[in-house]
Amino acid sequence: MTETYTYHCKQGGENALAVLAALSSLPKMRLKDAMSKGAVWLKREGKGNKRVRRATLELQVGDELALHYSAEILALTPPTPKLVTDERQYSVWNKPPGLLAQGTLEGDHCSLLRIVEQQLQRDVFLVHRLDREAEGLMLIAHTGKAAAALSALFAQETKQGIRKIYRVEVRGIVESEGEINAALDGKTALTRYKLLEYSPEQDSSLVEVELVTGRKHQIRRHFAGIGHAVLGDPQYGSDNKDKRGLQLRAVALEFVCPLSKQLRSYAIS
Repeated sequence: MTETYTYHCKQGGENALAVLAALSSLPKMRLKDAMSKGAVWLKREGKGNKRVRRATLELQVGDELALHYSAEILALTPPTPKLVTDERQYSVWNKPPGLLAQGTLEGDHCSLLRIVEQQLQRDVFLVHRLDREAEGLMLIAHTGKAAAALSALFAQETKQGIRKIYRVEVRGIVESEGEINAALDGKTALTRYKLLEYSPEQDSSLVEVELVTGRKHQIRRHFAGIGHAVLGDPQYGSDNKDKRGLQLRAVALEFVCPLSKQLRSYAIS
């Protein structure tokens, strides 16, 4: 359960930590932990809405301070991502299952974006997403220029942008290769796949998948739509529970880097 506390500052110079302690009656050490983990937000005119991590922050007239407190979320320990390569303007990571791409209102300590920021001590920009339950390759940009250029690539179809390859285990036996061309959320969506192997014992198919478009939960929704739900998917399909969790991995990325103009290829086994 999340408890939200909001304070509108009417006189300057007030201390953020003291204000939150008075509002919530929570111990200051617990509030400092919540701030460090990204659960406190400051809305300031001309500055937008940003996380506040500094307990000594002095409020200004008109500031709105908000604490979104969830003891359950703050107590979580994130799984550890692995650095695949550091290209300085961006880096490539193997995100483990269970790790968010970015944080929520209640905190960001269990997100890839925050972990990378702390580990590399650089600015971080999210340019694409991978479902929390999924695992595999993600790019994190470290400059505004890189973020804009890479985001534009991910927004394009494969032939102009980034080639994205996944390994997915689905229920039942699929054709040796095929396409799923079915609109999602009113937008065109195209998924290509080929069968790698079929397990009669498990009645499951391991398929290599290439996304031509990038709609929300595209692989999961497309395969559930043709009666071959991804194993371990908690949201789409039926008769596909799997104690291993979601069997979807982003295993390869290939693109012409818009910064260096060189072909880049990254893969995990």
